[in-house]
Amino acid sequence: MSNSILFKKEPLHIGDTLSVTYTFKEGEKSRQQLFKGILVKIGGATDETRMITVRKISKIGIGVERIIPLMSPNLVEIKVAKKSSYSKAKLYFIRNLTESEVKRKLYSTK
Repeated sequence: MSNSILFKKEPLHIGDTLSVTYTFKEGEKSRQQLFKGILVKIGGATDETRMITVRKISKIGIGVERIIPLMSPNLVEIKVAKKSSYSKAKLYFIRNLTESEVKRKLYSTK
């Protein structure tokens, strides 16, 4: 697998902090929601099956991961909020770290 992809001319790299906006329906209403977290994994072999896993720490300290298919019609946009200097393909190790330890590992200048 790769550790970077292009999504609508926006390069996404493992370890970047992303702001993902998507829509969903609640009854007859539809609304948009923002999910901001660290890109942990890029999966899928083709563009049609490509998915990303984004992880964030909630306000009460619980980690939340969301798997987002990139070809979903509900996906509005993905913006890179912060670039990372990390070069591995998966970031599963951040599940056991605190938020400050993750920032130190991913965003340190080498």
